[in-house]
Amino acid sequence: MATKEDLLFRQVFTLKDGARVLIRPLSKSDRQAMLDLFLPVPMEERRYMRHNVNDPEVVAAWTEEIDYDRVFPLIAEVNSRIVGVASLHFNPDYAKHRAEVRIFLAKDFRGRGLGTKLLLALIEIAKRRSLYLIEVDIVRDLSNDIKAMEKVGFRTLCIFEDYFMLPNGELRDIAHMVMRLRQPEGEF
Repeated sequence: MATKEDLLFRQVFTLKDGARVLIRPLSKSDRQAMLDLFLPVPMEERRYMRHNVNDPEVVAAWTEEIDYDRVFPLIAEVNSRIVGVASLHFNPDYAKHRAEVRIFLAKDFRGRGLGTKLLLALIEIAKRRSLYLIEVDIVRDLSNDIKAMEKVGFRTLCIFEDYFMLPNGELRDIAHMVMRLRQPEGEF
């Protein structure tokens, strides 16, 4: 359950190039800034995404239907512009000990350390929620994304062959990556 501490979460830092960044939870008032981030995403990038981020209704729903106990979204802001989004997608029942990570950065903020900062913030929140594992699925074509996740501490658990279909019908493999946050308790 989202705590007051989660909802008040704030981190401020400066990137190496001097840009000041605020990381905080997404709120309903971020609707237009989220549209500004996602609507210009070109098809070359969008083809690897689960949702049509060029559809204003899809993006608007993310701000209008926030349920921090189902998905906990963090945004990175620079001068009131959202330049990155990272989220923890929680599982119910038998899988409630793990959550899926998703991340997207504006093109001009990639390779600057922002993705790492967002991931570390999500890890902090996941630990507060006593999660055992966080996981991410990445299309194997995106080798730089896989390397970035490995640098933060994720490891490839398995490869799912032909698990992702591009809009044109081509199939791609998925690397299922996991970071263990704590060990299971008890013995059998």
